[in-house]
Amino acid sequence: MKGLIPSGILETILYAEDLEAAERFYSGTLGFEVFSKQPDRQVFYRCGDQMLLIFNPAVTSVALSSEVKIPVPPHGAMGPGHVCFRASAAEIANWKSHLKSQGVAIETDFEWPQGGRSIYFRDPAGNCLEFAEPRIWGLR
Repeated sequence: MKGLIPSGILETILYAEDLEAAERFYSGTLGFEVFSKQPDRQVFYRCGDQMLLIFNPAVTSVALSSEVKIPVPPHGAMGPGHVCFRASAAEIANWKSHLKSQGVAIETDFEWPQGGRSIYFRDPAGNCLEFAEPRIWGLR
């Protein structure tokens, strides 16, 4: 197994107990289109070639009934999570302006010492969201 490395991240999960507020934010403010949803349990979005999943931890942390044919183990988290969306410098400027126009507070606007910019803000569940240039990690 030495040298075997995953080729990328397929899905990222954030948790929100109020999925309706989360959907209004991610669809309305960030412009994501709903890929699929199950009321009070989950809402899924496509983000480029990856998926952003928003789960209600009060529901997904409980084992599924044995009648359910999808054997996904229970999982959930309490407290704010974090996800960073890839963006160019110009896109970050546009996002900052858009978010402010939507009444979303920018908590931090930061130039990293090694180069690259990040802006940080929160979703309705308190998750910390970020737009950043890939070069903060030495990526293109």
